[in-house]
Amino acid sequence: MLRRFSLRAVVVVGVSAAIHMLDASSAALAAPPGIKQEFLFASAPFSECHAATIAETPDGLAAAWFGGTEEGHADVGIWLSRRVDGAWTVPVEIADGRQADGARQPTWNPVLYQVPGGPLRLYYKAGPSPRAWWGMAMHSTDGGRTWSRPQRLPEGVIGPVKNKPVVLGNGDLLAGSSTEHDGWRVHFERSVDGGASWVAQPPVHDGVAIGAIQPSLLLHGGERLQAIGRTRQGRLFVCWSEDAGRTWGPLSLSGFPNPNSGSDAVTLADGRHLLVSNPVERGRSPLTVAVSRDGLDWTKALVLEDEPGAEFSYPAVIQGSDGKVHVAYTWKRARIRHAELDLADLAKSSLVEGDPALRP
Repeated sequence: MLRRFSLRAVVVVGVSAAIHMLDASSAALAAPPGIKQEFLFASAPFSECHAATIAETPDGLAAAWFGGTEEGHADVGIWLSRRVDGAWTVPVEIADGRQADGARQPTWNPVLYQVPGGPLRLYYKAGPSPRAWWGMAMHSTDGGRTWSRPQRLPEGVIGPVKNKPVVLGNGDLLAGSSTEHDGWRVHFERSVDGGASWVAQPPVHDGVAIGAIQPSLLLHGGERLQAIGRTRQGRLFVCWSEDAGRTWGPLSLSGFPNPNSGSDAVTLADGRHLLVSNPVERGRSPLTVAVSRDGLDWTKALVLEDEPGAEFSYPAVIQGSDGKVHVAYTWKRARIRHAELDLADLAKSSLVEGDPALRP
């Protein structure tokens, strides 16, 4: 019998602050039809990789990540692969942390975003640590084959820190961002020119009671937005805006476990929301997909990976133009894996919005 997580938020700030989910036990959830998984490469010239991102360009999928000797090492650069004729191209390094004096800094957390009708943009960080890094940006006008020279973002602007931005009703882009030098604090950045420039808004909390970073954004119709992300407190955080992200309500802890690891979420074309995360308080396995109609109550749809003691983490998730969902994630820090989910086939399996036994 499946155990249930508490339906009460750890910090209660109104009913709308809570997020709930079923227990992370995966024994009853075999991988259903409708999921395809593949590695982006079999071998690579780096020993460790992490923090995948994925986007759909007019020419197909593109994915990026950071890779090098190990996280935080000076040789860590941003690598990219494109899906061409059903296969991923050999990874190429498209950015590094080389400075004007020739010295190299580590690079971190790339974010790919295909501007509708515009370029493919890449945001990443460079610097010695997350407490002292700075934002960088590049763009491609040919689906990721060639790239502009890296540009440093203005002081105080990080850019999308881990997860993709969203397009608002007025055409603005809104990105979740965060800083780690003065406590872990979430803020949001807005672009009115298709991601060419960003304006950072003030942090939405003080980072003292709750250390939170790396927001994902969900769209709830009109100007209502929901942010969900990582914390140090063993739970995902949640925060709401009623005015398209201009102002935000209190940031609070949900009832949804999180082991201080990155997650990602997307609002689907049919209005549902999909979340990929490690729904446990410790470790980075399993990696699961959950769905929700209201952003509050979540039903586990499937388990992407589950191996005790291994790491499957830092997912990035998008929905493609054909309706399929694409997830890219870290596989044991050694490879990047891509999962393609066919929602129609998953619905037939009775694991998504179809089995009352799996409902909270």
